[in-house]
Amino acid sequence: MKLINVIQERNKWLDKGYEVFSYDREKMIEDTRKDPEWVHFGAGNLFRAFQAVFCDQLLDQGILTKGIIAVGGRDSAAIDDYFRRFNDLHIAVTLKGNGEIEKRVVGSIAESLKIEDKERLEEIFENPSLKVASFTVTEKGYVVNDSDTSEAFMAKVTDLLHHRYLHGAYPITLSSHDNCSHNGDVLKKAIVFFAGRYNDEAFLNYIEEKVSFPIAMIDKITPRPDKKIAAILENDGVEDLKDLDPNHYMSCFVNAEKTQYLVIEDKFSNGRPQWEKAGIIYADRETVDKVEKMKVGTCLNPVHTSLAVYGCLLDHHLICEEMKDEVLNKLARHVGYDEGLPVVVDPKILDPKAFIDTVIEERLPNPYMPDAPQRIAMDTSQKLPVRFGETLKAYIRKGEDISKLTYIPLVFAGWLRYLTGINDKGETFEIPSDPRLEEMKDILGDVKLGDHIEKEKILPILKDKTIFGVDLEEYGLSDKVTAYLNEELQGIGAVRETLKKYM
Repeated sequence: MKLINVIQERNKWLDKGYEVFSYDREKMIEDTRKDPEWVHFGAGNLFRAFQAVFCDQLLDQGILTKGIIAVGGRDSAAIDDYFRRFNDLHIAVTLKGNGEIEKRVVGSIAESLKIEDKERLEEIFENPSLKVASFTVTEKGYVVNDSDTSEAFMAKVTDLLHHRYLHGAYPITLSSHDNCSHNGDVLKKAIVFFAGRYNDEAFLNYIEEKVSFPIAMIDKITPRPDKKIAAILENDGVEDLKDLDPNHYMSCFVNAEKTQYLVIEDKFSNGRPQWEKAGIIYADRETVDKVEKMKVGTCLNPVHTSLAVYGCLLDHHLICEEMKDEVLNKLARHVGYDEGLPVVVDPKILDPKAFIDTVIEERLPNPYMPDAPQRIAMDTSQKLPVRFGETLKAYIRKGEDISKLTYIPLVFAGWLRYLTGINDKGETFEIPSDPRLEEMKDILGDVKLGDHIEKEKILPILKDKTIFGVDLEEYGLSDKVTAYLNEELQGIGAVRETLKKYM
């Protein structure tokens, strides 16, 4: 069975348990390319597992008649290798905690482009039919500075928006679906930054008046394609995996958990798509902000980071395996339930307790989700102020003494211990990438097991609000973090023993 032959071989795919779209895909492609309504930038695994799938479902139901035009991000070669090669079809595999999997051939991508396909993209952007440009380009995709040039990804997106402005100034919604705080505002800041190159006040007014940037909260764990899933597909008779790079971050399939959330601010400039029919939630800005704070600051991301840091130290390579580790399972529960929920922001449309119950009981222990602590531990210095700092500030606003907390400072100490690059067996490990890694290591110095670190040595880190959200020294947490760190440095096995002591 080959993806490009799925229409002709439909019954074979169905017999193997695959869902296959039933709409007229050729007509959908023709209609979409003629009058596009939705273009998506950042055609990676999350997009293929989430947005492309729910669009496919809505097309099948006749709710939508137009598909998506997908635009590759920084890795334009992936468009040739994993999109066009398969006629823009892919397989979405949903991994359930009970071991069952759902397999769907997704046909909703009507066209795949590279950001360098300027002429075709300009044609799309000058069409008044275009309603939404969505983004999953990761947090790094929005970073701008004065050294950026016209070659930056967001600069090219801004050029396309300028082209739309010159050819009718039609309204459009730019909707970030990236997992970063106030993503719509971050996207707007980047666009306005590059729009300044034109020295055109009217263009800036167009952006302000006719382009909307709704904020959104997205949640769906989408690891890289897993070799075990590839083996299942090959056993089904799927022939498309044979000459693909098994170590590439993409494939002809994507695997992801079933649980997913997308809550978007109801702020659309050129008509709101009927995504709510697929479970997408539209809400006012305040509610979306609360949902994001609930997830990022309490119910998922802090637990994830806790497991990531200690998973690396205790030599785990799967999050699901960590949840079988009694001491780490307890840590996850204490961080979420005991120190997060008391100050959680309740958005009302989603219940925080039910959300974290699902995280702890279903999502993280899912043995079919091949997600690694090493992946989640990347860029931890950038994540701590949002994932834990906001919780600390919430306690402070309530007038509570944060020096009485146990588990959040234990995570901070674990992160400092992790920065030594020595695991609990006394072996060195490669620390995942982090923009402040060298700076932190310079402050820590050459630390060995058995060393005792004085607080004054690491005070520049402990006082850094950009890392922890607050000055830990000012609020009485620096002594506790330092003490925990020294306990974890005592020798082989000290990390686990320290965790056991405080669990």
